[in-house]
Amino acid sequence: MALMRRQSLVKFDAPLCETVVETPKPQAGEVLVRIERCGLCHSDLHIQDGYADLGGGNRLDTTRGMTLPFTLGHEIAGVVDEVGPDAPKDIIGKRKAVFPWIGCGKCRDCIAGDENLCVRNRFLGVSIDGGFATHVLVPDAKYLLDYDPLPVDMAATLMCSGITAYGALKRLVDRPRQRNILLVGLGGVGMMGLSLAQAMFRQPISVADLSESARAAALKNGASVAYDPKEPDVARRIIKETDGGFDGIVDFAGNDKSMAFAVSALARGGKIVVSGLMGGNFSLPMVQWIYKRMTIEGFMTGTLSEAKELMALARAGKVKPVPMQEKPMAETQKWIDELRAGHVIGRIVLTN
Repeated sequence: MALMRRQSLVKFDAPLCETVVETPKPQAGEVLVRIERCGLCHSDLHIQDGYADLGGGNRLDTTRGMTLPFTLGHEIAGVVDEVGPDAPKDIIGKRKAVFPWIGCGKCRDCIAGDENLCVRNRFLGVSIDGGFATHVLVPDAKYLLDYDPLPVDMAATLMCSGITAYGALKRLVDRPRQRNILLVGLGGVGMMGLSLAQAMFRQPISVADLSESARAAALKNGASVAYDPKEPDVARRIIKETDGGFDGIVDFAGNDKSMAFAVSALARGGKIVVSGLMGGNFSLPMVQWIYKRMTIEGFMTGTLSEAKELMALARAGKVKPVPMQEKPMAETQKWIDELRAGHVIGRIVLTN
């Protein structure tokens, strides 16, 4: 009997524990992937907590429908070990990245190709067991992407931090005014956003982060200007230096302070795409919204077709690698704690 090891959520708001179970056997069109790498994402922390912060002391319960023990992790790359009877046999032994934002396949969102919006979703590491393990069961071979000649670490992280950053930036591509862009928040997704923005836009990319080391890393990785949101009168300085503010802003932090900063730095007629999940509550005077003629759009993850677009861009050598650190899968909880404490620059990638 083959066994698989998992770093499991056995209780909400408690450390992960290693559990050992029988390795699942793929049925129908399912595919069993032996995991080589799985990236650690900030959203893993929210799932472990069992809630999302709504601000004002309010919380959104995220535990409903989840059966413990549960395996987190959704930035997965590995080798196809076994396939179900209805899956193609020629993929066995192939190295693949795994698209995790899998829908039910039957609702209007899934039929339209927007599986990432599906309310009855099967998101790996979010709704069904994911990648902090030796193996993962993928519902269909169509969610496996070739990534050669990319490094395996980069291939794994493209599936969440990559596709989230790509999809958020893509929402600014069709804007008529594109003088300049600002990225707020330089965690794993923000750093990936900086790399992708340089491939997707011609104009210089500015960044903002509270961390001096994160700002320094961004400047080293191609940012033209790095702002400290804590600096006195920083908004006035930005408006002056940019001749009226930024036309496009992506908020990769997603809390009340980052959004207040983004609005203060936005040009008239500009757009903010919010893709961070740090939480809290944000309010804005209606008059300011209208006078500034601003657009605010929420965005989380992307579609399978967007994942393929991103992978093609990366495989063509147009995406610079972001800072990454490989750590053993057995140390998952240690690195969750480090990420929670704000001690991680770039992405932690867990290895088997």
